[in-house]
Amino acid sequence: MNTPIVNRYNADEITIAEAPPWGIETQIDLHDCDPELIRDAEAIKQYVIDLCDLIQMKRFGECIVVNFGEDERVAGYSMVQLIETSCISAHFANASNRVYMNIFSCKKYDVQAAVDFTAAFFKAKKVAQANVTNRD
Repeated sequence: MNTPIVNRYNADEITIAEAPPWGIETQIDLHDCDPELIRDAEAIKQYVIDLCDLIQMKRFGECIVVNFGEDERVAGYSMVQLIETSCISAHFANASNRVYMNIFSCKKYDVQAAVDFTAAFFKAKKVAQANVTNRD
């Protein structure tokens, strides 16, 4: 899929003389996702396992996936997976079939692979936003 991403800083361009960032944060907003996938807790958990394998992150504990929201505009699953180097979290909005994903790690990972995999897994028709920020 090779979805273009907005990259404020390129982690590959950091030199030894510069202080390395604390971590990399990737925010991925997907539109028009497969409604069945974003409403399936087991599919969401499998996504996390596959993503962590892909970007070589060690999962810590079980993935938490909870469906809630009294307001239909925001109702849907939310997910949190602790990883050894921080966490992955997301909200899946039923009314709009959108996914709002956040990956943060103090270990470097392949951002483009994460964006492409996430969009493909949830069958997104549009990647509305994919921001990457090095966090100091």
